[in-house]
Amino acid sequence: MKVRQRDRAQLLGQVPLFSYCSQRELVKVAKLANELELPAGHTLIHEDAEVAYSFFVLVDGEAEVRRRNRRVGTLGPGDCFGELALILRRPRTATVTLTAPSRLLSISAHNFRPLLMASPEIQFKLLEALAERLAPATT
Repeated sequence: MKVRQRDRAQLLGQVPLFSYCSQRELVKVAKLANELELPAGHTLIHEDAEVAYSFFVLVDGEAEVRRRNRRVGTLGPGDCFGELALILRRPRTATVTLTAPSRLLSISAHNFRPLLMASPEIQFKLLEALAERLAPATT
């Protein structure tokens, strides 16, 4: 069953990079997403082996994250990875392999960048979200 556009926008709204975007802006981003169904064992990204061009949200399924061949985490429904690939062109910092049959949303930088160029308000909100992540925590 395909993920409806409204549900795609809701999933993207939970991604820290998009946390400042309005519902209308999230719908614009959601329209860029492709839905993928992939089997267990499929490696989505390889650490250091490629320049990052895609961002993923796990709709259903599970994935394992490895750095330097060590398991560092597990991802489940609603988790995302690779969001900085939408902005930066750098090698991946981890390997992510599906450990169960999975459905994902994928957004490519190739499709995302034109949206940014046409939407200064989205640019600014992403900048806010990135600054928030970089700001030192205050207690």
